[in-house]
Amino acid sequence: MKLKKKAGLWGWLSWILLTFFILFVAYPLALVLYKSVLDADGGGLSLAYFARFFEKQYHWGTLVNSFKVTIVATALSAVLGTPVAYVLRATKIAGAKWINVLIVISYLSPPFIGAYAWVQLLGRNGFITKAINTIFGVELPGIYGFSGIVLVFTLQSFPLVYMYISGALKNLDGSLIEAAESLGSSALRRMVKIVVPLVTPSLLAALLLVFMRVFSDFGTPMLIGEGYQTMPVLIYNEFMGEVSTNSHFAAALCVVVIVVALILFFLQRWLSNRFSYAMTALKPMAQKKPNGLRAVLAYVFIYGVLAVAMLPQITVIATSFMGTIGGVIYDGTFTLRNYQNTLLTKGNEPILNTYLFGICAIAVVVIIGTLVSYLSVRHKSIPTVVLDVLSMLPYIVPGSVLAISFLYGFSSPPVLLSGTAFIMIVSLAIRRMPYTIRSATAIVGQISPSMEEAALSLGASELRTFWRVTLPMMLPGVVAGAIMSWITVISELSSSIILYTSGTKTLTVAIYTEVIRSNFGNAAAYSTVLTVTSILSLLIFFKLSGREDVSI
Repeated sequence: MKLKKKAGLWGWLSWILLTFFILFVAYPLALVLYKSVLDADGGGLSLAYFARFFEKQYHWGTLVNSFKVTIVATALSAVLGTPVAYVLRATKIAGAKWINVLIVISYLSPPFIGAYAWVQLLGRNGFITKAINTIFGVELPGIYGFSGIVLVFTLQSFPLVYMYISGALKNLDGSLIEAAESLGSSALRRMVKIVVPLVTPSLLAALLLVFMRVFSDFGTPMLIGEGYQTMPVLIYNEFMGEVSTNSHFAAALCVVVIVVALILFFLQRWLSNRFSYAMTALKPMAQKKPNGLRAVLAYVFIYGVLAVAMLPQITVIATSFMGTIGGVIYDGTFTLRNYQNTLLTKGNEPILNTYLFGICAIAVVVIIGTLVSYLSVRHKSIPTVVLDVLSMLPYIVPGSVLAISFLYGFSSPPVLLSGTAFIMIVSLAIRRMPYTIRSATAIVGQISPSMEEAALSLGASELRTFWRVTLPMMLPGVVAGAIMSWITVISELSSSIILYTSGTKTLTVAIYTEVIRSNFGNAAAYSTVLTVTSILSLLIFFKLSGREDVSI
């Protein structure tokens, strides 16, 4: 007995969900494309805005800057994340469980918070900068421009590479490494010749995520770029600039970014298929206790990387309890004033909005993500194929581009949503839904259809079969994906900074605005609240999933 591919209920549900994604994904992005080729006078179509972009070095130079920053940061993330994952999987390191947790925690906070923390450390008046200047009698310029942006992105992104490579190493057959070792191959050579080729598909997937995260990030280059402008900053300035704006040119910039993102996405898919390997861990990698110099090098490397990665979080938490002079200069005194100015203010809207919007967005993510994953696996049809593609587009498109497309599509009747909490919730849900969809889809693919067929043969309806048989088995994947979606939802800035109003400000927007206003004490308090929330969410993930690490 085979499951019906075009069941009435699931067929109608497919069309309803497809309509939702057409309305909130395809339609807004189509408007961006239309706006980019529309003449300013509304008289017809024109490519003038694209010509303007490629004619002026100031404009296309931002794209070059974005590629420079992204390529270097992505490469350094791979160089750092891959050996960290390998050493922790192949070597017995004391406290490895907590090292894994702390590395993941360093990834959870938004990159711009890391940028803000490093300004406190290595800015012109940073703690480390002043100490070095005093001791050595020099005048360091601070962590600004290209090098600062790359540093922040590398330390924020290598944990993602680490998580992907850790997952791949779980399936690596240790006998291959033992065979190479018996033939006299060094540890470095074994890693380069055996481990790296076998984990290449996972590495490529991680590098795509790192590339897109860095390429689309707005907060970090905005805070510490100081003239080194990237595409997201240019898009924001053209669309939301205080001096002048040009929505048509901003739309053209968005199209350029979308095209780049799509090319990279399909290139990664092709490379993954080209260099894919089937691995079965018949004999998983055996962890060995290092001795002598190897032990020293392993511990120095792992704990050194961990210390540097956690330094921004430690700085943020520590400075949240320090008094300030004018909000800018820390006076070294212990105080709770920063928390009084943030947590105890009347209404406290940024924190309340973050949790309220996040909970509503996750509810949407869980319901729609579960249904999309089930339909795409069990009830394949033209609508579900299109649905699967549309649901993944927000995974590729930068948040600022999606936010601008929402304002194009929903700022006038008949669908007037701009400025409302609803548009914030939908943008957060749409942006982070792919995490849950991919996680749940993997689980559905592992569930044998025979279990559903048995329930149907006993007279259960398709809806009852899904509710009582399939859904309970999907829950681990759904919950895991939902918690990771939640962590990324509450740390979203790129779309929120464009869509928010005074009544819909979130924690990330509040942190950003406090930094821009040089209220560093308040920014540190808000950042600490966000960091603690992320840590608690991660611990809940471990508790519910029964896992001790986060590997993908």
